[in-house]
Amino acid sequence: MGQAPRASIISMAFVVTGNLLGAGILALPVNTGLSGFIPSLVSILLMWAAMFSTALILASQKHFAESPTADLPSFFGAELGAAGKWITVLANLVILYGLLTAYLSGAASVLEDILGAKVPGWALLAGFFLVASLLTVFGMKIMSRCNAVLMVFLFASFILLVIFAARFMKPERLVYTDWSYLPATLPIVVTAFHFHNIIPTICRSMNFDFKAAAKAMFIGMGIGFVMNSLWVLVAVGALPLAGSGSDTLLHTFQTNLPATVPLADLIRSPAFTIGAMMFALVAITTSFMANGTALLGFVSDLTTRNGRTPSRIVVLFLALGPPLLIALVYPAIFLKALDVVGGVGIVVIFGILPGVLLAKQHRGKLRLAGIVLVAVFSVVLLYEIGQETGMLQIEPAAEYWHTGSPHVVPQ
Repeated sequence: MGQAPRASIISMAFVVTGNLLGAGILALPVNTGLSGFIPSLVSILLMWAAMFSTALILASQKHFAESPTADLPSFFGAELGAAGKWITVLANLVILYGLLTAYLSGAASVLEDILGAKVPGWALLAGFFLVASLLTVFGMKIMSRCNAVLMVFLFASFILLVIFAARFMKPERLVYTDWSYLPATLPIVVTAFHFHNIIPTICRSMNFDFKAAAKAMFIGMGIGFVMNSLWVLVAVGALPLAGSGSDTLLHTFQTNLPATVPLADLIRSPAFTIGAMMFALVAITTSFMANGTALLGFVSDLTTRNGRTPSRIVVLFLALGPPLLIALVYPAIFLKALDVVGGVGIVVIFGILPGVLLAKQHRGKLRLAGIVLVAVFSVVLLYEIGQETGMLQIEPAAEYWHTGSPHVVPQ
C-alpha cells in the first residue's frame, strides 16, 4: 500500500491553534494583566519561544513522534529511566485532572454570569459536567468531523469579542507595569501555549517530514501568539485594574473567573454576552472532550493489571469523578487549577524533560540550549511550588491600591 497523502501545512497549523484555544486564553488577561500589558507581552513572547523550542525537541524524537500510541511515560522511561517514567505519570495526572477541574469551574462561572441566581451554581456545574462527559464518551467521532466548522466559529466569535472590547479601551491602562509580579503570570502563559500531546498526530499527518511539521507548529503557534497578545491587549485596555466594581481585573482575579465574565459585565451588550458565552463554552467543551478522552485512556492504562482492564464504569468514575468532586467543593478554582496545571504538570513534561533530552543527546550549542530550557522552566516550577506551599508570596501591587498606596489606579 502507498503512503497516505501528506496533510497540508496550513491545515495542521490550524489544528495546533485549535488546541491552543482553551481555558488558557480565557484566563490569560486576568493573571498576566495584573502585571501590566508590557510585562504580559514579554511573558507571552518568552513562553511562546520556550514552548515552541520544546515542541521541536519532541517532534525530532523518532521514538515519540512516530509512535502509534504516543505513550509519554514509556517514552521518557526509555530515554531517562524509571524516574523519568514516574515523574511523567504524576505530572500527566496533574495536567489532565487539573484541566478538567478548571474547565468545570470556568464553564459554571460563565453560565452563572449569564443566568444569574436563577439556577444554583452547583446545578450549572453538574449540568455542564453531564453534557461534556456524555460528549466525551460518545461524541468524539462527531466532534472530529465538525472540527473545521468549530474552528471557523471560534475564530469568528473571537474577532467579534475583540472588536466589541476594543471600543472600551483606554490607552492609559496600558502603561501600568508591575514587573515584580511577572513570575506569577508564567504558569498561565505556559498553559496557553500547550498543545504538545498532539505532536505525534501532527508528525504522522505530515508523513514524518520534520521540516513540514516544524513549519505547521510555527504557524499554528504564531497564530496563537497573535490571538493571545491581541486578547490581552483589548482586555487589559478595556477593564479597570482595580476599584470598587466587579468588572475589574483585580476582582476577577480574586474571584477566579474567566476574562469574558467581567468584559460582559462592562460592555453590557446582548450580542457580546452571547458571543462571549458561546466562545467560552465551545472552547472549554472541545478542550474538555479532548483531555477527558486522554484521561480515560491514561487511567485505563494505569489500572490494567496482567492484561485485565477494569470495567468501563470504574474507569469513568476514576477519571471523571475527582474533577467533579473538586469543582463542587471548590467552585472558584478556575485560575488556581490552571496555575497548577501550567506551573507544575506542563512545565515538567513539556518543559524540563525535553530540555534534559536535548542536553543529554547533543553537545555544543544545542546542549547549552537544553540547559537554558531546563533553567527557564525550573524557575517557573520553583515559583509555582513556592506560591502553592506558602513559602513564597507574590501579590499584585493592585492589592494595595485601595488601602492608601500612592499609586494612581487607572480607571
